[in-house]
Amino acid sequence: MHNFDIKKKSITIAGRELSLETGRMAKQANGAVFMVIGGTSLLATATCSKDANMELDFFPLTVDYIEKMYAAGKIPGGFIKREAKPSVNATLNARLIDRAIRPLFPDGFRNNVHIVITVLSYDGENDPGIMALTATAAALGISDIPFHGPVAGVSVGIINDEIEIYPTIEQMTQSKLDLAVAGTETSIVMIESGASEISEEMMLEATYKGHEEIKKINRFLKEFIAEAGKEKLEIELDIIPKNILETIQNEFGREISSAAHLLGKLERYEAFDNLKARTLEFFKEKMTPEEFEISQKHIKSGYENTLRKFVREAILFDNHRVDGRTMDEIRPITCEVDILPRVHGSALFTRGETQSLGTVTVGVGSDEQIIDGLETEYKKTYFLHYNFPPFSVGEAGGLRPPGRRELGHGALAERALMPVIPDKSKFPYTIRIVSEILESNGSSSMATVCSGTLALMAAGVPIKKPVAGIANGLILEGDKFVVLTDIMGLEDHLGDMDFKVTGTDEGITAMQMDIKIEGITKEIMTIALAKAKTARLYILDQIKKTINTTRKELSPFAPRIEVISIPTDKIGELIGPGGKMIKRIIEETGVQINIDDDGSVSVASTSREAMDNAIEIIHAIVDVPTVGKIYEGVVFRIESYGVFVKFMSGFKDGMVHISNIHTSRVSRIEDFIKIGDKVKVQLMGIDKGKISLSMKGIEGNPEPPKQSSKNRENKEEN
Repeated sequence: MHNFDIKKKSITIAGRELSLETGRMAKQANGAVFMVIGGTSLLATATCSKDANMELDFFPLTVDYIEKMYAAGKIPGGFIKREAKPSVNATLNARLIDRAIRPLFPDGFRNNVHIVITVLSYDGENDPGIMALTATAAALGISDIPFHGPVAGVSVGIINDEIEIYPTIEQMTQSKLDLAVAGTETSIVMIESGASEISEEMMLEATYKGHEEIKKINRFLKEFIAEAGKEKLEIELDIIPKNILETIQNEFGREISSAAHLLGKLERYEAFDNLKARTLEFFKEKMTPEEFEISQKHIKSGYENTLRKFVREAILFDNHRVDGRTMDEIRPITCEVDILPRVHGSALFTRGETQSLGTVTVGVGSDEQIIDGLETEYKKTYFLHYNFPPFSVGEAGGLRPPGRRELGHGALAERALMPVIPDKSKFPYTIRIVSEILESNGSSSMATVCSGTLALMAAGVPIKKPVAGIANGLILEGDKFVVLTDIMGLEDHLGDMDFKVTGTDEGITAMQMDIKIEGITKEIMTIALAKAKTARLYILDQIKKTINTTRKELSPFAPRIEVISIPTDKIGELIGPGGKMIKRIIEETGVQINIDDDGSVSVASTSREAMDNAIEIIHAIVDVPTVGKIYEGVVFRIESYGVFVKFMSGFKDGMVHISNIHTSRVSRIEDFIKIGDKVKVQLMGIDKGKISLSMKGIEGNPEPPKQSSKNRENKEEN
């Protein structure tokens, strides 16, 4: 029997119990916490390498979020029947946690840190994604890993115009806001949200109401850490020697400052590279080969530190940005549509040296994306993909599958446009947007939102309103700060905040905030939101000057879709054994067909004639023939007592008795009716599945041969 030293503590959040436990599971990790809310549970572990990797010039943090399908009572699909690579949702959750905790590790920390969050059970009500952030902070807090926490996260919704903390999954389906916010006891450190055109004031209120709950959780975490925490490791920090830093500033400071004022990105970066090379050469001449080998990394870091210092001071104290703009000036914008022939919709959005080529493709039901995770499997009829090739920043790198950055930027842009995408009932198409980043100098995700809006309107997708996005930044030193509008790449790299806001002229549709410091104030966020709104409205005006409304017609190369409804008990009949019937219709007409469980049948084709033909066949299969109605048919069998006719595109057949073929008496049917003849028949009745038809008195049907006068006289004599 194991003698577990279990520490357990609970708190009530939004009417639900949140419990943390340590000492029973994963005891060999530096820190491990088992967290439970309702029927959702997860295990967060934090491990750290014993030695620092001083060859690195960054903090080597890795966060993995693992969804185990057994957590939701599911067996993985595929041949091997086990979890493979993380889902997009899992990757985005891992990225969210990384963004929240990374600023809270000590500067110069070079030990490898690995966070693993494993979802062990899922009740369909409590979101493990936002739970994972608090569990991670608890695991780091009780571990011996240096960490300036704790930090906690909550989700916030607006349901029936009321702000709700930690809403359930079901409640979130009715919410106007999907907000994940993380913070310490004193400030906000990370925001990720999507919204249905809410105001800046409402977004701010929801964020800080969430922060009030975060403060409570952080106090709870401190108590838990005090009871279960280990003594922190004594670690070696990678600090730039003071003499190296002072030498770089004295010898090259003025030249670095001048290079930072060059307006072109490529010219500016070339000057930076040349100065870095000269700085290294300067120290190489002053040092022995052994000293230079040891100090080379610190010299490079010292150069970056000096560059950061001069760029930030110029902005903060001289109101001078590196490209000469004012603090709130937006870079030149060019909006273009119909860039590409044949595609369903295309647009090129250029802002400064950032450029996104947006394309829209409209598809049919079979093009929907199937999402299979812990949630019940569902289909997406709208999705956005973001690509960031190396040539966009002038690099000669290899093309690789989308990484966490691409997935994160794509998810933000997808969320930003979601509120204006038309309902499937009004626009029964699958919509795919692709953003190809052709140039990048800051805020390519916001350029994606703008190119996506332009491409949707050009494609004829009836979006509710145009959406635009902007990224703002922050330079903060002590109590003095400046919020920058439309940050470029260097300002993002050397600044303290990346604050992205998207929306229509009515309100916010998405917001994301990442910081490199330990938190920002409500005052800073209020200013950033106000500046983002002004910039957004300006960009929306530029979009509307290019294309002010959605086009009335789809591209001639896009499929047309018509939706008809059939009885649900006829779905199997339409599909046929092994899909035989539906395949036959597709092969004969060339259309695409999608059948939903509610009996909605979408027929898509670029040909109106083919679509009408397919719809006629579908009706022929599923419709019940109407008594008294006249149909066109084809004779396929002749007997002495009548003819058999296929009608309703050949999917129904019945018999015309000889007495109902013509108004006059018929003795030999074969005298005037042949197999393959087209005839018109009236449905007389249906008895036990057998259909009775009549041709009598219907114009256009074959006529029996007229008898000669001699034949008539002979009959009369007889």
